[in-house]
Amino acid sequence: MLWCTASQHLDVPGREVLPLSQGGIQLLTMDPSAVLASVASRVPREYVHKEDESEVLLTGCRASGPDTFLVTARWPIDHGFYHPVHGLFDPLLGAESIRQAVPLLSHVAYGVPFGHKQSWGYYRQNLDPTALESDGSTAEIELRIACTDVIRRTGGLASLTMRVDMFREGLPLGTAELGFRNHPPAIYKRLRRRYADIDWATSRAIPAVPPTAPQRVSREQLADVVLSTTDSPNCSRLRADLSHRVLFDHPVDHVPGMLLLEAARQSAHEAAHPRPTVAVGLDAVFRRYVELDAPCWIQSRCELPLDDGQPVGVDAVQHGEELFTCTVTLASAP
Repeated sequence: MLWCTASQHLDVPGREVLPLSQGGIQLLTMDPSAVLASVASRVPREYVHKEDESEVLLTGCRASGPDTFLVTARWPIDHGFYHPVHGLFDPLLGAESIRQAVPLLSHVAYGVPFGHKQSWGYYRQNLDPTALESDGSTAEIELRIACTDVIRRTGGLASLTMRVDMFREGLPLGTAELGFRNHPPAIYKRLRRRYADIDWATSRAIPAVPPTAPQRVSREQLADVVLSTTDSPNCSRLRADLSHRVLFDHPVDHVPGMLLLEAARQSAHEAAHPRPTVAVGLDAVFRRYVELDAPCWIQSRCELPLDDGQPVGVDAVQHGEELFTCTVTLASAP
């Protein structure tokens, strides 16, 4: 296992090499109380795999014990995509915060080099809607993370499970759990084969199809709709718009996991339309990568009319194969 100490340099692609004592993130040492806090108001974008620095939600991180961490985040009131609706912060800010914590902890706590890929196996989230109420100001968030089932192989971290308790200004917000695998470049190339070539994969991406009416999926802007209406009931076509500045913040060789979660959430909202709802629960399984070069169908399963707490099952199907499933739990919006 490779541990970096405060006397070492950290080589981050696209960023000036800084001694850790001069403004880099301090990496975890064998002392579990070591601090992993950034000196700026947010974690450097490279650590959370974002190109746009304004998209970084995480503000700091420290170890609280063996394989346990306190990660802080700030949810903006004016986020360009995950903005408040019905007077509530967007629940997917929770998922995006944890998505950012995956590469952050991989790099600073488990010695994963830049260039490795982290792939989710499953993600579960349950939030208290009253804790999402917006007062018009930013929200200070704590993610109390316990990493379990940590598997290491010769090349370093192979996989782990993260269990997360979320707090807002010290009050319980919700819980989450996810499992992910870490892939070194050589393994990722063998896994993805020709699709590992991002230029090749994106050059084959099919154009985004016309969006569903925004109000049907609890959205305001056409550009933020990720579903397209079809002639089949309970079935939409996924819109993968590579020009979307948040969902495709940087080039990728497959449909991002956050886009699939957004598609599941929008599909559930459409099933409940016109009743205003908020997605308080997600239980997703990522079975295989969804590719950019073929249509993907988003199919919902539920009994209508929907009652509070009644789950909506959503599947992503490509080439006749179920690649992603998610159960979305809705609550009535205030």
